[in-house]
Amino acid sequence: MARKFLVSRIALAVALSSGLAVVATPAMAAKKEKAAAGGAYSPAFVKVAGPIEKAMTEATAKLPPKATDADRAAAKQTFDAAVGGDAKATFTAAEAAASTPDDKSALGSFMRNYGILSNDLAFKQRGNQMMLDSGKLTAANVGAVNYDAGLTAYQLKDFANAAKYLKAAKDAAYVDSTGQLDAVLADAYKRSGNAGAAMQMTKDEITAAQARGTAPSETALRNALQEAYSAKQLAPSTEYAAMLAQYYPSTWNTSIAVVRQLSSLPRDQNLDLMRLMFLTGAMKDKQDYLEYLDNVDPRAFPGEATKVTNDGIAKGKLSASDVPDKANTESRVASDKASLASTERDANKPGATGATVVGAGDVFLSYDQPAKAEAFYTKAMSMPGVDANKVALRLGMAQAMQGKYADAEANFAKVNGTRQPVAKLWSAYAKSKSAPAAAAAPAAPAN
Repeated sequence: MARKFLVSRIALAVALSSGLAVVATPAMAAKKEKAAAGGAYSPAFVKVAGPIEKAMTEATAKLPPKATDADRAAAKQTFDAAVGGDAKATFTAAEAAASTPDDKSALGSFMRNYGILSNDLAFKQRGNQMMLDSGKLTAANVGAVNYDAGLTAYQLKDFANAAKYLKAAKDAAYVDSTGQLDAVLADAYKRSGNAGAAMQMTKDEITAAQARGTAPSETALRNALQEAYSAKQLAPSTEYAAMLAQYYPSTWNTSIAVVRQLSSLPRDQNLDLMRLMFLTGAMKDKQDYLEYLDNVDPRAFPGEATKVTNDGIAKGKLSASDVPDKANTESRVASDKASLASTERDANKPGATGATVVGAGDVFLSYDQPAKAEAFYTKAMSMPGVDANKVALRLGMAQAMQGKYADAEANFAKVNGTRQPVAKLWSAYAKSKSAPAAAAAPAAPAN
């Protein structure tokens, strides 16, 4: 299963572009009287910051809404010239004079803007940090500044702080316009070595969606499945694989492939997984068809083997050389079908053994006669000596094939042991047909 990254390069670029907007400069001039009287801004700061405010206002006044690098570079030159050519020295002097929280908040805003104009991420981040540390941000702005600080830290490869700031933005209920906050936060967690926090985010998202009665996002389910699969954990992999396929039917091949690889089932049990793969249209390549044929054993179930072979050839997945016994298998179908009546009679006799009854169910299931298969599996459920897990699974399969989804789910729930992962996937199929979940909210694309 290919590794899925939490944040695509395109999605991240879109998110990061939101941090390039220059914000309005603080209107300090209107507060000079208050500052002189001991108000929000200190007199010393007003004296050195006044020219910065004027220069920043003039430099950014003509920036278009979607400013380019060239636009910002031109604004930087205008600002530099207005403050005497050495902007960094000007800011250093202002920083020394900033003593009140409002001083620091205003200077942080100036520094953030200058960092954008000069394409200096570290300087921009100093401004963000100063604004956050000032404690003067309004509740409406706390989330936005933390979000910007998080994206900037991410660009600086300071992933631990990126996670810290982005988590603060999330906790402040900030909603970014690009919809990338959760994806970038999760990736920052992983890149800073905190994979557990990233996984917890994914699990929380899945749990919340289920509580709402909506489908968890495909990205969240894929990430959770990837994590469990990489750790070779069969039980959680099966749970996430089942949910992924239930809510997103185009993923059946992926979901079944994960359980196939991790469970390493014997042929008789893997056969029921391949039957689900065939039923859901998830057979994608030659190996899928060859594995199905190996599991079904053309000598035991020639009709089913012929069906699978013909489907593979018709879809260009198999060639004649791949199935050299095709003619022999087909030649047995007529006589095999002719024996169905006697198989049915024997299984209905009062003294029929459990093996005979289950065998009849297996044959009729193989020939796509689920109603008759259901009758025999139902009879076998109460008979001693049968494999109860096998019978419950195949009874549920026969019912699902007839659209009896509630009955099928009830029987799948009875399956334990090594057949349980297969039963869970079949149950997901029944659920997807009986009660499709409400649409999920748009999710960040994986790359």
